[in-house]
Parts: sequence; structure tokens; C-alpha cells
Amino acid sequence: MGRSLIFEASMKILKIDLNKDYLGAIKEAVAVLRAGGVIIYPTDTIYGIGANALDEKSVKRVFELKERSLSKPLPMIIRDVKWAKELAYVRKRDEETLKKVWPGKVTVVLGKREIVPGVLTSEHKTVGMRVPDYPLVDQLLKIFGYPITSTSANISGEEGSGDIDKVIETFSRKLSRQPDLVLDVGILPKSNPSAILDLTGDKPKISRVGPSKPEEFMKLLRI
Repeated sequence: MGRSLIFEASMKILKIDLNKDYLGAIKEAVAVLRAGGVIIYPTDTIYGIGANALDEKSVKRVFELKERSLSKPLPMIIRDVKWAKELAYVRKRDEETLKKVWPGKVTVVLGKREIVPGVLTSEHKTVGMRVPDYPLVDQLLKIFGYPITSTSANISGEEGSGDIDKVIETFSRKLSRQPDLVLDVGILPKSNPSAILDLTGDKPKISRVGPSKPEEFMKLLRI
């Protein structure tokens, strides 16, 4: 299906060639985020919906855009372990684990600090965060300076995708609820969802295996 002219007029789509300089596109995305806007961006798994994860109004826009229940928490993406320690409670032993799994396709659940708004975590005291292995995302976060929401670019209940045309088609039907900007790098390589590793208990707990086999994950963590 072709891209709607109405949709293109109401939301900007920036095509990016990852083999060329895309700093201008990153700066434009950062400007949108700083203004409280919402973007669609590529990752090392699928396309995600991003907004300032520390701004309550921006986070609520993501819930509305996805038609997602406020009772379902949103994870966020960050740059590194240093950011994790500023946003969540990281024990010394867990810091070593984070260094093993990041950057990569592992979302880690940690106890959140007060700086993280309750709306993001559905008022839970924990938050999921990840450091994607994706240079564009790292540059985006570096310039923006804040974590952004990390949730698949789809309507709640539907499947996420690495095919940007499918993503755009999905939101072209929602003329009153659309992201403000799309960073289009084309079709992403196929990938499983990220694994989920809960570090809030006495021992690490794998909630979702993702791209790794459980035994391989355990070996990585030396559990």
C-alpha cells in the first residue's frame, strides 16, 4: 500500500542512509524530543516509539499513540551503565552483570529512582532499561541527554516490525494520533525480541529468553 499524502503532510519522514552522515537527522529528532514530541526510530531489534522517558506528558503521548493501557509499563533505552545508576538502584554485583549484557538485546529490570515518572512504570517500583547495540541510537541519546521510551512501533496487541513501510502504514490510519517524526533507515534485519533479565531479587531471573538459549544466558552470567 502506498504512503498516504495526508499522513506525509502531518508527520515528517526522514530517510537515512546509514553509510552517510546522518547527524542532521539526529539533531532534528532531538529537537522533536525536547519539544515533548514522539518519534519512531530504528534499533538492533525492531522500530520503536520514542519520547522523553522522564517527561510525564511525553510518556502519556506514547501510551495514547499505541492505544496501550496505562497499567502496562514501558521500558526505556539508555546509553550505558552510568546512566543506569542515575536512573535505578544498581548493586555492585549487578553492575558487573550489566557490563556483560550491554550493549545488546537484553532488557534489565531494576528498582527505579524517583527521577523516573510513575506513569512510565505503571506506578511499579521497578523499571526496564536497555542499551541497544546500534550507533544511531547511541548518538541520539548522547545529543539528547535523556533516556527515551523503548516500545515497539505498533498499535497495542499487534506485532512489532522491522519493516518501516508496515510501521508507516499502521500509523497512517491514525490521523489524529501520529508520531511527529520517523527516522527511516529501511527494512531492519530480522531479530528476536530482547531478553528480559530481572535483577531486583536475590538472584538474577530470566523473564524472557529472547535471542539467547537459557543455558547460554546462564553461562554468560556465570550463574
